[in-house]
Amino acid sequence: MPATWGECVVAKIRWGLTADDRELQALKVYAGPGVTEPPGMLDLYAFSPSRRAPNSTTSSDRRLTPVSRPTGGASRVLFRSIAYRATAELSASAFRQGENAVSSMPPPAVGLPDELRRRLGVPDAVMIGLGSMIGAGIFASLAPAARAAGSGLLLGLALAAVVAYCNATSSARLAALYPASGGTYVHGRERLGAFWGYLAGWAFVVGKTASCAAMALTVGTYVWPGQAHAVAVAAVVALTAVNYAGVQKSVLLTRVIVAVVLAVLAAVVVASLTSGGVDEARLEIGADATAGGVLQAAGLLFFAFAGYARIATLGEEVRDPARTIPRAIPVALGITLVVYALVAVSVLLVLGPGGLASAGAPLTDAARAADAGWLVPVVRVGAAVAALGSLLALILGVSRTTLAMARDHHLPHALAAVHPRFQVPHRAELLVGAVVAVAAATTDVRGAIGFSSFGVLAYYAIANASAWTLTPAEGRPARIIPITGLSGCLVLAFALPLPSVLTGAAVLLIGAAAYGIRRVGTRH
Repeated sequence: MPATWGECVVAKIRWGLTADDRELQALKVYAGPGVTEPPGMLDLYAFSPSRRAPNSTTSSDRRLTPVSRPTGGASRVLFRSIAYRATAELSASAFRQGENAVSSMPPPAVGLPDELRRRLGVPDAVMIGLGSMIGAGIFASLAPAARAAGSGLLLGLALAAVVAYCNATSSARLAALYPASGGTYVHGRERLGAFWGYLAGWAFVVGKTASCAAMALTVGTYVWPGQAHAVAVAAVVALTAVNYAGVQKSVLLTRVIVAVVLAVLAAVVVASLTSGGVDEARLEIGADATAGGVLQAAGLLFFAFAGYARIATLGEEVRDPARTIPRAIPVALGITLVVYALVAVSVLLVLGPGGLASAGAPLTDAARAADAGWLVPVVRVGAAVAALGSLLALILGVSRTTLAMARDHHLPHALAAVHPRFQVPHRAELLVGAVVAVAAATTDVRGAIGFSSFGVLAYYAIANASAWTLTPAEGRPARIIPITGLSGCLVLAFALPLPSVLTGAAVLLIGAAAYGIRRVGTRH
């Protein structure tokens, strides 16, 4: 007996294939009005005459059955992409309705409403992660970390890398299971409850908005120190326009930025290591290195590693997220760690811990100490380009988390709109760009970075707690990974300078209070 339309759709989805937009829309048509859809997810429904979906006003042929996640096999691929599954329990009349609906529906110009187009592969996702990481750490965090740790800087870098690896592993497993825009906001909501998801989203949006302002001000400081704020605002406006025009253009620009920055950093490393001012004794750990200083340095350097979060927040825009995200995150993190280690070692060899700690622009100072004065203007341009790359990816990630929170009405629902032509959350991107522009015009770099670090670590603490709840069938990492990540995030967060801890904690409490007030209001 030939397979019907409904059976073909079920088979395609169950084995991880992409169903046609018309097929998906038709499945949604059968559900009828009055069915509550899970926000932010691609919602396919299971038809069964045995159970009626909540709030359903449809006939017996159009009842819905939510189905729990499978424990293994190829069908698990399905639950990494959707909230409910279509099963073979469709009634004959439902099959006929579906076939008729498909034959009468015109081909859609775009995908499902408020869904983003999947067009990024592993190289694209890696480039977005590299663009957000390389630059923030090298040009903004090395000197403050050296002031905190002294000769223990490399210990702080190693500790930050360990915590970052645990966070990256936890985030990759969660993002493969829940490939929707929003990152840990979605993961925390699904694994720990609505409040923890909201708190993660709040920490990410607020903290990374401050990071955007810091990167914009870094651009201004290197390009035109006397007009740093004006240049910063102009950079925010320009890159918001790039993101608005479509994420693929953002990826192409990020490739160029990453290539330029890596070339500049390679020149600094070669010039430093081949100069006559190299002294291996400067790498030795002295009495100035304390446990508290190393922890604080690790917290500051972790701020630089946190770019892989942007890959997780792009879950709706990557092709085959169950494979792409777990591959892209560790690759981007590994490349970044190698670059950071090479640059940190080479700069320490020519400047020493004290010289690095007192440097206003450590890489330009290292070029001068290596008798490579010709490299100084090149490094300045590279620093500005690196900060632009970080800003580009940060705006991209923050707008996607804003989109996910707006879908759940934690932020105004109007921000959940997706542009019909460019397939980007245009309202969220415009709002994020406006807020960052105001922050860049009114704050300084040091305050923005300190405020951001606490929020980033809180965000990843929730990610690790969410990963702890995964089952082996859902791809749970080894238990030691989320435990180390969670404890590491908490320790590093509270090892930050006291003003950053107090300010960050206050902002998280404000967000929690807003959530509570909203919940009380909705009950009444």
